[in-house]
Amino acid sequence: MPALRAVPLLICSIGNPGSTYANTLHSAGHTVLNRLVEHLGYPSFHKDRGLGNGLVSWASTAEGGGAWTLWQSTSYMNESGKGVRAAWTTWSRSITEGDGKLVVIYDELEKALGSVTLRTTQGASAKGHNGLKSIMSVMGNTPFARVGVGIGRPTSRESNDVARYVLKTMTLEEKRKVEASVDEVVTKLRQLGQG
Repeated sequence: MPALRAVPLLICSIGNPGSTYANTLHSAGHTVLNRLVEHLGYPSFHKDRGLGNGLVSWASTAEGGGAWTLWQSTSYMNESGKGVRAAWTTWSRSITEGDGKLVVIYDELEKALGSVTLRTTQGASAKGHNGLKSIMSVMGNTPFARVGVGIGRPTSRESNDVARYVLKTMTLEEKRKVEASVDEVVTKLRQLGQG
């Protein structure tokens, strides 16, 4: 029986750009991807105009993630779709067998802080997440997997309170819990990379 070949993954995090938003709950996807770079021993992110003007890191010989390309959006959350589409279009052309997968890592409101969910069903609701809405609006029928990282929820469900909550800077404990989710994220990514 032939050995299974790892399926290449383009793993994209979405969040808000710049130091103002770097450690907010709404940018938990970026926090996890930054931790994933360290976890895999990948080189630091660098700007790549060819891949949707995002920040990119990869290492073809890295342990556990050799077929993975990590890409971080540099757009605001509600505009992240265009960059993801551009990165996917360019990256997918470089996959010789054409069987690469797109994965989006994002913050997931209403889920326990640091919990990880994997969704591969296409057409599922964005549940009000503006980054997912943006991606879904421009990707057409291109399938993508979602890896949600839980950020909890505020007591109030008023939209202004929710906005304040997701845009607040994480406490050290919150950041620790979000970063600690990287092991489970890697497990989910390996599942996706097996076919």
